Amino acid sequence: MTPETPDLPRLRYDYPDDTGLSEAEVASDWLSQFSAWLADAIAAQVPEPNAMVLATADPTGRPSARTVLLKGYDPDGFVCYTNLESRKGREAQANPYASLVFSWLPLHRQVVVCGTVRLVPRAEVERYFALRPRGARLGAWASRQSTVISSRQELLDRYAEAAARFPEPEPVPPPEYWGGLRVVPETVEFWQGRPDRLHDRIRYRRVGPDWVVERLAP
Repeated sequence: MTPETPDLPRLRYDYPDDTGLSEAEVASDWLSQFSAWLADAIAAQVPEPNAMVLATADPTGRPSARTVLLKGYDPDGFVCYTNLESRKGREAQANPYASLVFSWLPLHRQVVVCGTVRLVPRAEVERYFALRPRGARLGAWASRQSTVISSRQELLDRYAEAAARFPEPEPVPPPEYWGGLRVVPETVEFWQGRPDRLHDRIRYRRVGPDWVVERLAP
């Protein structure tokens, strides 16, 4: 028995006409607008509201994407942490451009960020790493992210080795290969779903030291 093939051409959702986004309503800067929308997503109990798709590309331009968690943001950009020897870590360092997508489907909203990538300073990495649950810190030592492993047991064995190396209550420091990526935005687009696919798209675009606010066709 095989599952029925979905009728994808007819699979669609019609957005209600009870929300909108205009140039007159948005904040004067992208940071304030993002903070307001993130607060709305948290208040609406959107699952994992800080989840974002991070897209990178290798030096030849071949892209890859994955979902990661936003762990900080400020006027300088959006921060996530990872194994810097992973695929995303290697690509972000070799080709320092990236895009982020925050998808808050229950609110019919998304935010799309494009910009450059910088490494987070080591002191900041260490401060964040100390806030992670102990198991997650040990996991950073156990997983050589994006490398091929023989089995799950190999991963569990490496975790046990890390736990033995750093027995409680000894602190677990971040590995040298573990760090943070900061996406410094050049554009930040706020997308609000509207009926008839006439969606609202308001983009903040950096021009030198300033930002312009502009509307994009859907």
